[in-house]
Amino acid sequence: MIKYLLEKEFKQMLRNPMLPRMLLVFPCIILLVLPWAANFEIKNINLSVVDNDHSPYSTRLIQKAGASEYFRIVDVSDSYKEAMESIEEGKADIILEIPPHFERDILKSGTARVLISANTVNGTKGGLGSSYLSNIIHDYAGEIKPSDNSIISEPKIEIDTQGRFNPHLDYKIFMVPALMAQLLMMLCGFLPALNIVSEKEFGTIEQINVTPVSKFTFILAKLIPYWIAGLIILTIGILLARVVYGLSPAGPLWLLYFFALLFIVVISGMGLVVSNYSQTMQQAMFVMFFFLIIIMLMSGLFTPINSMPQWAQTITILNPLKYFIQVTRTVYLKGSSWGDLTAQFTALLIMAATLNTWAVFSYKKNS
Repeated sequence: MIKYLLEKEFKQMLRNPMLPRMLLVFPCIILLVLPWAANFEIKNINLSVVDNDHSPYSTRLIQKAGASEYFRIVDVSDSYKEAMESIEEGKADIILEIPPHFERDILKSGTARVLISANTVNGTKGGLGSSYLSNIIHDYAGEIKPSDNSIISEPKIEIDTQGRFNPHLDYKIFMVPALMAQLLMMLCGFLPALNIVSEKEFGTIEQINVTPVSKFTFILAKLIPYWIAGLIILTIGILLARVVYGLSPAGPLWLLYFFALLFIVVISGMGLVVSNYSQTMQQAMFVMFFFLIIIMLMSGLFTPINSMPQWAQTITILNPLKYFIQVTRTVYLKGSSWGDLTAQFTALLIMAATLNTWAVFSYKKNS
């Protein structure tokens, strides 16, 4: 039975002259245009400090950095390796390492060095965060008053800066993986909703309702074509990223497809839930636009989630796009493995089960 329903769905997709074109042209336009135009501001940067000096001078520098509105000191690590683990786990964004003899070097030679190591998966966040921290350090150097018998008139702190995962701070490299996630959400969430509502408007769904086809089989037949289309869209995005931007996943490619399929199941299930409660295409479009705009703006696509108010950060726990963007960016730029993404998998799996169960039970089929 499902074979014939799937055949019907694919024929219906291909019969619409606009739909195949949109599936091919839309991802190309998004990935080729939007990365050049997007921008956002940065706040609440998580700072990990490695203090190898443990002197009054190093303590004052740490306090000055922590007092800034741009930084939150999340931990004071015992070693650079330990701080890097915080970066890789996503707990910290920037490392400030103060070397041994920091105070002695300032008092004796007037010059000391510190290291800033920034997570530049988000190039803008890493670059601006390093710049903010550099300004704080330079201001601190200007506040140091040499002793009266010192020959040093103006102490100086030299800064070594490293960009981790995106050393050239290329914003397009940061945006392209996230835009793949946005494409899947818009096409695989919006189109299934409009599909069912259009059948309601034309009356063709009544022909299905009088057949012995179960609700589960009907919903599955509606979803599978869009799952396949979503994987095709992802493949187009991966090829464009490689050809146009020279960007290939640093992590396993199968992991990207696995999470993409799971995300498509989530977002298509949401589209079907909306369609089950909508009577017209106009109504479904308004509802989907409402949810999609909120999901996009609160996903971390443009504005870092840490820069949002606490209430907004709490709401993003229910945002599936947030988790898939985290997956695409970390797999592409950090080379994350399965063990690094268990939290995202758990969240998307719960959402997939909830939304698709809701879609099946909310579909009213009259025998």
